[in-house]
Amino acid sequence: MSLNVLISYHSDYGNTEKMAKAIAAGAKVAADCEPLLKQAADTTLEDLQKADLIIFGTPVHMGSMAWQMKQLIDRAGKLWMENLLEGKVAGVFATGGGFGGGGGGVEGTMTALYSHFLEQGMVVIGFPKSLPGYADAGLQWGPYARCGNYEGMPQPITEAQLATARSYGAHVAETALRFLD
Repeated sequence: MSLNVLISYHSDYGNTEKMAKAIAAGAKVAADCEPLLKQAADTTLEDLQKADLIIFGTPVHMGSMAWQMKQLIDRAGKLWMENLLEGKVAGVFATGGGFGGGGGGVEGTMTALYSHFLEQGMVVIGFPKSLPGYADAGLQWGPYARCGNYEGMPQPITEAQLATARSYGAHVAETALRFLD
């Protein structure tokens, strides 16, 4: 089976985009597919309908997702009315900074993304702690790259965080293939 993978994301400083590309690389190896990467603002409803596996990624803004991602979710409400995403497979990832050592709202952001997918009737795939990279940038919801220092200023994404993203990309693609087969 050929797997149509859509990775839709918003990126402020390039870290979320790097993570999206790493997830795509993992999915490509695992499922022998060519993932479509698109900024959330450029993602169409047709892109969502064509995909078997949809992965959303966002930076955390003030404890929530970027408005560009929320705008895509709001537009996708039209698909909900007709059950057009029901049965598709979904995953999420995020980046963030904020003050201190906490996640700055990342879990709330990721669960909000999953809530949208569940409302659409989709099957969601988390990130098991047994997978490579979980200790470096994993949460049960998906990969999270903390890309801010303790003063809240941006810093580059690490290779370990990107390796975690590749691991997740492979996992969600392999799971989608088993589920959709």
